[in-house]
Amino acid sequence: MCGIVGFADKSKDKKKIIKDMADLIKHRGPDSDGYYVDDDVALGFRRLSIIDLDGGTQPIYNEDKTKLVFLNGEIYNYKYLKEDLVAKGHKFTTETDTEVLLHGYEEYHEGLLSMLRGMFAFIIYDLNTHEIFGARDFYGIKPLYYYLDKKEFMFGSEIKSFLAHPNFKKELNRDMLEDYLTFQYSVGEDTFFKNVYKLRPGHYFKYQDGKLKIKEYYSIKFESDNKKTEEEWKQELKELLEDSIKAHKIADVEVGSFLSSGVDSSFIAASSDVDKTFTVGWDNKKYSEIDYAKELSEMINVQNISKKISKKEYFDHFANIQYHMDEPLADPSAIALYFVANIASQNVKVALSGEGSDEIFGGYNIYHEPYSVSWYYKIPYPLRRFLGILVYPVRHHRGFNFIYRRSHKLEDRYVGNAFIFEPEETKKLISYEPKKTTYRDLTKKYYDKAKDYDDVTKMQYIDFNFWLIGDILLKADKMSMANSLEVRVPFLDRILIDTARKIPTKYKIKDGKTKYLFREVAHDILPEKWSNKKKLGFPVPMRDWLKEEDTYNLVKTRFENASEFFKPSKIIKLLDDHKNGKRDNSRKIWTIYSFLVWYDEYFVKR
Repeated sequence: MCGIVGFADKSKDKKKIIKDMADLIKHRGPDSDGYYVDDDVALGFRRLSIIDLDGGTQPIYNEDKTKLVFLNGEIYNYKYLKEDLVAKGHKFTTETDTEVLLHGYEEYHEGLLSMLRGMFAFIIYDLNTHEIFGARDFYGIKPLYYYLDKKEFMFGSEIKSFLAHPNFKKELNRDMLEDYLTFQYSVGEDTFFKNVYKLRPGHYFKYQDGKLKIKEYYSIKFESDNKKTEEEWKQELKELLEDSIKAHKIADVEVGSFLSSGVDSSFIAASSDVDKTFTVGWDNKKYSEIDYAKELSEMINVQNISKKISKKEYFDHFANIQYHMDEPLADPSAIALYFVANIASQNVKVALSGEGSDEIFGGYNIYHEPYSVSWYYKIPYPLRRFLGILVYPVRHHRGFNFIYRRSHKLEDRYVGNAFIFEPEETKKLISYEPKKTTYRDLTKKYYDKAKDYDDVTKMQYIDFNFWLIGDILLKADKMSMANSLEVRVPFLDRILIDTARKIPTKYKIKDGKTKYLFREVAHDILPEKWSNKKKLGFPVPMRDWLKEEDTYNLVKTRFENASEFFKPSKIIKLLDDHKNGKRDNSRKIWTIYSFLVWYDEYFVKR
């Protein structure tokens, strides 16, 4: 994997500035660097060599050196595309996948994007017209940020690269905090830095003469194909999965695989013929998946390399991890991902991982809810709404929470796999005037697009456009790149998803199982212990740790000094109630704490 940086302005010392920007993301590409500078732009690159190790240095130019390209990512069908372009008269100078983008853009312009199979964020610069073209992959596997302030334009794989530019104004975008407290991550196009934005997945931009134009080229649509039988679906899915895993193993270096106890990573490890698997766990066996991973690795005759993370290591690395995230992320499993990427990077340059399976195949436990509690939805909505109002004061207690949540329509209560604070709760905690918008303003346009879907597919669609992008893929990229490791995600393959998005809901949720059809495919190569294992996520002993005196005091000290954003007495009460066993506030506490640590990294220490 690699890192891209660039800017368009009239700075006098462009060469130094662009190198300084690239150096801030050297972890994304420690093998080499490359630059292009003229009167109008400065472009930089850090490379992690995976394909054509000797000849793949970037930038790569076309035949007459009028265009150049930088790529962060992998194009898995590059050999097929290259054959087409060579037949059309294009001349190649390398064996890389990167060069295919350059000649492909010359031939097909932005039409090239729909032909690609891979994960990518790339930049093409026209030396004659001074147009910068940038694109991000279909699902948001690779990041691309940009800064736009009057005539200042910068872009990069990570926000922190902008800190090295003298014209970058580092200002906190406090409007992001309330939505973050609901979602546990930075949601939407905006970021926690004013005038810094995410290029959304499936979008490209063109920048020329001080003007930026952004356009969507892809968005996922779910549609049920009920013509195929279950067995036909199973056979087709099996073939597509085999093809995707094979494509994702293309590399000139050794490829390994992450492995937890779940069916997703277990399926990849057992199907991919890798030599090594990597697992992390905890001293507390209740939360550790190491035994599962070692048992499976022995069964498939693969070496498993594992590490137990101590609480001290977890907290010692946490501030640096928030720095690498660029924006606050309160998913406790991100730290575990950092450590598994770390041990993998000591052995391989590329690792396969199971992100995306739950969103596309219907794997989250909550997706079963429309079936498991269908009886409750037969109660007329006005009565359910009344019951919800009645139990509102005790909604956090088990049983009453069931009644409260189901007193709201899906569109009003489901924002993705995490829902931390309700807006009413946030208003009581923050120490400044709340904004007028809420999470509903963010999710509404997506629910409008999904209005004809059933409830399971609506939840998939929301998770695909929020949780997957803002949490799952963000931490996969940032934690692997922090360790100079490339992570590939075979479940998020364009060809696979083009078919999987049509799987009928009756084959996603069936016989009390989520992800039913995928589990049926997995059962052919995995014992039932793995193929039918219930979805766990990545268990972290956070709720236990926060009750222990040393962790409690660590967090409390942060909370006591948080008056710029929160009312200390209110957030300390959350902490005290959790420690005293009154209520499990662990996710709420961790969401606040993660933001405070992140803020300290970017606006106090740096």
